[in-house]
Amino acid sequence: MSLGLKELKKDPWEDIETKYAIGSRHTAKVRNFTNFGVFVEIEEGVDGLIHISDLSWTKKIKHPSEFTQVGNDIEVQVLEIDKDNRRLSLGHKQLEENPWDVFETIFTVGSIHEGTITEVMDKGAVISLPYGVEGFATPKHLVKEDGTQAKLDEKLNFKVIEFNKDNKRIILSHSRISEDANKAERREKSNNSGRKSNKAAAETVATPQIEKTTLGDLGALQALKEQMQKEGK
Repeated sequence: MSLGLKELKKDPWEDIETKYAIGSRHTAKVRNFTNFGVFVEIEEGVDGLIHISDLSWTKKIKHPSEFTQVGNDIEVQVLEIDKDNRRLSLGHKQLEENPWDVFETIFTVGSIHEGTITEVMDKGAVISLPYGVEGFATPKHLVKEDGTQAKLDEKLNFKVIEFNKDNKRIILSHSRISEDANKAERREKSNNSGRKSNKAAAETVATPQIEKTTLGDLGALQALKEQMQKEGK
């Protein structure tokens, strides 16, 4: 005889769409980690996976162990149901509102924010910004006004040069702040120089005209005076 133990209990996957409907929220137990996510158990026989990208809206998590531990409880939301393979796709960050909707109004392109360099790599540096969000700056955008390179743990002002809500990416530049200030200063000097030149040219053209008109008037008056004197005699 072939015997079975699980057949003594109701198969929880029979009414899975009803009990764990898409969008429903539940408490699960962390059972295992992989590089790409967290395996959890909602109840005996019902397992699910939280992909690493669905753990947090703002934190860039390299491994799930940075976020939670095996044996911990974690709140989840059902995203997809794979009844054939008996697996649920779950999310944790979906329990909160997407803060990137708000970040879009704060970290606008051209805005300046104070940030701290938390990680330095060959391709650039990770910058910790207010509200727990991170940005990235390439080496050329980490050059300070004195020509030196910004270093780890240094706190500086950064200008937002790119914001991508869909990819949750903020590109920053420290050097752009001084570059833009220098450009504005040169532009102002150029405008002032141009205004002075135009004013000097206008004065140069206007002065001879005033002198000629004055002298002409005096000559006409003198001729009229002489004519009147002759007629009087």
